[in-house]
Amino acid sequence: MMDSFSSQYENCLLCGHQCGVNRLVDEQGVCGLSAELLVSSVGPHFGEEPELVGYRGSGTIFFAGCNLDCQFCQNWDISHERRGSPTSIEQLAQHMLDLERIGCHNVNFVTPTPYTPSILEALNLARERDLRVPVVYNCGGYESVEVLALCEGKIEIYMPDAKYSDAEIAEQFSEAPDYPEINQKALKEMHRQVGDLQVVNGVAQRGLLIRHLVLPSYKDNTEKVLKFIATEISPDTYVNVMDQYRPCFRADTLTGMNRGLTTAEYDDAVQFAREVGLHRGF
Repeated sequence: MMDSFSSQYENCLLCGHQCGVNRLVDEQGVCGLSAELLVSSVGPHFGEEPELVGYRGSGTIFFAGCNLDCQFCQNWDISHERRGSPTSIEQLAQHMLDLERIGCHNVNFVTPTPYTPSILEALNLARERDLRVPVVYNCGGYESVEVLALCEGKIEIYMPDAKYSDAEIAEQFSEAPDYPEINQKALKEMHRQVGDLQVVNGVAQRGLLIRHLVLPSYKDNTEKVLKFIATEISPDTYVNVMDQYRPCFRADTLTGMNRGLTTAEYDDAVQFAREVGLHRGF
């Protein structure tokens, strides 16, 4: 493997969009990002899954920008407006070491996909400097299998979204009609690399943790996602069936999405997860 991953930006194929632009000269693909690392915030986070938070928090590094154009994004100021500070490879590596030093159980990269080459370079540097805690790849699930292969042996915990099973709503809501196909391949590759989530003394050490945000009015979408996870990944998959949907950003323009999730809609989703054999998370 090459010493620097920067050439990956020359013909950018880092996510499912496969734009092929040269981000080293500021050509912009769907994400609208150059090759410059933009970090929005760094610090312990206590709002993640209990197995990531543990007793001392998950050491999150939020990156600006996103490779998906979700019209109901709750972090739209970071993801769509790309609010962040330019950060060097050296600085990113130091952020990781600082999060470990203050006691965080892991280093949690939030929306790393557009910056994966730089992140891997910084992670190599941090490991050389004795970073020991697990690293979390917290992403939207629209990943390139080839890029995930570069992460093998470097990422201990994958935490992708599984947003859609339906191409039509994937296009309408996130401008990614092939999301279901891309996502399913990515989930399988992540599981191949790290297996089911392993938890020691209440804290995640290695494995796959999948998030699915239940959308109002789209019961069939949720059921197909959960059935795929149970039958094609593993019934022992840890799945966070999320109830936090609320109409944000441009959600009021989307059919059926201009309201919050009802209790009945969420309860139906959890019941279906159990019916297909899932039993971890929720």
